[in-house]
This record gives sequence, C-alpha cells and structure tokens, in this order.
Amino acid sequence: MNSYEKAFLVSGRNTLIHKNKKLDLVIINDDDDPPLIVTRNGVKLFDEEVPGSRVEAKERYLELVDVSSVDVFGETKTLLFIQALNNKEYKVDYTKQGSDMFIRLHQDNYI
Repeated sequence: MNSYEKAFLVSGRNTLIHKNKKLDLVIINDDDDPPLIVTRNGVKLFDEEVPGSRVEAKERYLELVDVSSVDVFGETKTLLFIQALNNKEYKVDYTKQGSDMFIRLHQDNYI
C-alpha cells in the first residue's frame, strides 16, 4: 500500500484541484511550455529551476505535477483549469503563451 498522498486532485478531462496548503504545485505540461506554480495565492509562471526529483521537490515544499503522465491526464493539454486554495479557478491556455491571456482568472469563488 502506498502511503504517499498527492497534494492535488484530478477532476474531469482538464481540471486540477490544489488541496494541500503545505505544498505548492509545479505544473509541467510539455518541454516547450513554461512551468507553472500553484500556491495558496493563485497561479503564476515558475521562474526558478524545476526540481529534478520528487525528493528534491519535497525538500523545497513543492510537488511536481507532470500533466502528461499516466497518473494525471496521460497527455499534454492546450487548455488547463486549476482550482487554487484561494477559492478561485484559473484558466491556462497554452496556445496564448507570452500574452495576458495565458493565465487568467476563470471563475471567482468556485466553491
């Protein structure tokens, strides 16, 4: 039995729900896409070096989330919704990288 509990839930075909305020999520979609960080305050670009392993990430109070892994969605996504701990849902549109529309507030107070 695996005692490892993830800091997020997967909902539907393209929604991640952050559920543990002690760990921030580092979202990795594809090699060409920039990594994102989900904190208790929202979603933004991750400008630090991405941890190379789960152990290194845990030491930094992070959890790596590879969107294309079988444990998550099993494929890269062009559109991703992320529910953060601040009761807001964010829409990440990877086709609009570099613009103000890349990460935006989709729904306020989703609960």
